[in-house]
Amino acid sequence: MKKMNLEMIVGLFLLTGFASFSFIAIKMGDISLFNEDSYPVSARFVSISGLKEGAVVELAGVKVGKVSGIALDGGDYEAVVHMHISKAVRLSDDSIASIRTAGIIGDRFIKLTPGGTENYLGPGDEIQETESAISLEELVSKYIFEKE
Repeated sequence: MKKMNLEMIVGLFLLTGFASFSFIAIKMGDISLFNEDSYPVSARFVSISGLKEGAVVELAGVKVGKVSGIALDGGDYEAVVHMHISKAVRLSDDSIASIRTAGIIGDRFIKLTPGGTENYLGPGDEIQETESAISLEELVSKYIFEKE
C-alpha cells in the first residue's frame, strides 16, 4: 500500500511538471491556440525580402497582430502575406501596409498606417496600398556602382 502511494505521488508530480512545462512553452512562444480575438487580412507585395511567418504587425508602434502565412501568387509574381489582426483594431480600407526593419539589421515586420475613410476592412479582405521591403544590398550596390 505504501509503495502504491509513493507511485501515485511521483506520477502526480510528473503530470504537474509536464503541465507546467507546456504552459510555459505556450506563453513564452507566444502561441495562441485559438484565434477568436483576431481576424484575417492579406496584402500583396512586390518584395518581402526577409519577412517571416510569425513576424509582428504594428500600428503606431504597438503590436496589433502577426503574419500567419506567406505565399507566392504565381500569376502576378507577387508575395501574398496573410495576417491576423486584433479585433480591437479596425483598419480603414485605405490603410497602408509597409515592410520595415527593426533597427539597422533587425527582424522585418509589417507597419500599418491607418487611412482616413469610414469604410473598414473585414475578415478576409485585402489591404490594397502596400510598400515593399527595401533591400540594403541593392541600395549599397547602387551607391557604389553609380559613383564610377
